[in-house]
Amino acid sequence: MSSNSSSTARRHSTFVPETAFGVWFLRTHTWEHHVLRVAIDDLKRHIDAPLPRAPVIVDAGCGQGISFKLLARAFEPGRIVGVDCHRPSLALAERAARYVGGDIEVLHGDCAALPLPDASADIVFCHQTFHHLVEQERALDSFWRVLKPGGLLLFAESTDAYIKSWVIRCLFRHPMHVQKSADGYLDMLRAKGFLFDERHISLPYLWWSRAKDFGLLERLGLHHPQPGKRRETLVNVAARKPL
Repeated sequence: MSSNSSSTARRHSTFVPETAFGVWFLRTHTWEHHVLRVAIDDLKRHIDAPLPRAPVIVDAGCGQGISFKLLARAFEPGRIVGVDCHRPSLALAERAARYVGGDIEVLHGDCAALPLPDASADIVFCHQTFHHLVEQERALDSFWRVLKPGGLLLFAESTDAYIKSWVIRCLFRHPMHVQKSADGYLDMLRAKGFLFDERHISLPYLWWSRAKDFGLLERLGLHHPQPGKRRETLVNVAARKPL
């Protein structure tokens, strides 16, 4: 395939597939405990209204299903539905679902067109998925559609400051033309109609998200980045669909 044909295919794809390194990284201890678990714990702290008993959770971009046991522990859901378009990862997600037990269904599908009924989810969990998606507006429409009135979108993303760093460009693959800043993602959620304010947002500045030095200069006492004077690398939001 020519380079022009390859570029056209990427533009018309709904997502950009991960590199082999990225697929491997998603089953490491670092991913599970320093990225995923930390994000779920942080998002849970931003929920300030009671959740329904045994909520239905949709894990949009569930990958290999590492999140299933963490979501089960955090929210005691009645059902988890994991959706992903990468079939090799879904085979591992099926295995993870059997290990966790309970009502967990794994579906092959596109986040821009979730294969689920309208108003069928209490929570949509979207963790480090959005920056892979080309059709971000359609994906957000899909999240809105499957959420019940009053349902919750738990959204955790890396910003353009991180995704466009040279280290991440070398190791992973992303659609660069859709990457956004923290404010860009927040504006997108607000424009769709999701409700949240400052108490529902965090801007973590974790060591792994600082791809220029992975926090080394700060650990050595040579640099002390301050909120408001740094390029934010992560944004977490617990946003609610209106009743």
